[in-house]
Amino acid sequence: MLRSMARTKNQEPALDPDTADDLASAGRLKQIRMVAGLVHKANPRAMPIIIASGLGTLVVMVIIGVVVGPLALFVPLGVLLGVLVTVVLFGRFAQSAQYSAIEGQPGAAAAVLQNMRGSWTVNPAIAANRNMDVIHRAVGRPGVILVGEGSPNGLASLMKAEKQRVARVAHEVPIFEYQIGTGEGQVPISKLQRKIMRLPRNLKPAAVSDINHRLKALQPTLQAPKGPMPRNVRQPKMPRPKAR
Repeated sequence: MLRSMARTKNQEPALDPDTADDLASAGRLKQIRMVAGLVHKANPRAMPIIIASGLGTLVVMVIIGVVVGPLALFVPLGVLLGVLVTVVLFGRFAQSAQYSAIEGQPGAAAAVLQNMRGSWTVNPAIAANRNMDVIHRAVGRPGVILVGEGSPNGLASLMKAEKQRVARVAHEVPIFEYQIGTGEGQVPISKLQRKIMRLPRNLKPAAVSDINHRLKALQPTLQAPKGPMPRNVRQPKMPRPKAR
């Protein structure tokens, strides 16, 4: 599960830390029940749609078996197809619930990047400014990915500066830039992973290792926020990277 425990000003996280820890340590069946609860919380109509679709597929196959025959062939086939439809829909609604849980919260883009399939090196918050606009970096076969979260005006200059820093050591390695949001030219958090995974594979594994080694020499460009630092603020849990 994608997890971002940060609280926004007017929004409570859909997945609290205790629930997240329980989900990580639970068995498979308990995980499914807990995820189903999160899906229902995000969309009360989701579970009825999933169940109805699975049963509907089974009923259709039974009717075909009665009309065409043999029934003994179409009933098992209907069960398999019904389970497949249920699993696929459940997965899609679960993914949608995950994105709803983290949308609009600090670190949401980092959570998505750290849960991408494949061999990626992700460095959250490698650049930030006083307004808490932040840039995350991911390196993989497509090249270097820079993802910004925050105000479009603040991110423009921050992204430009970070791209210049990366270009000094990346040389001819492709650099891709994305801003998270729903405005013009921005990418919704729910579409970020799909957009990145569709990028062409421009680098060989050896080249990826080489660019990662060179990027380690770059120091994070984090600026301290204005005013006194707040006290007794609970830091958000960053999502755990997927096992490779």
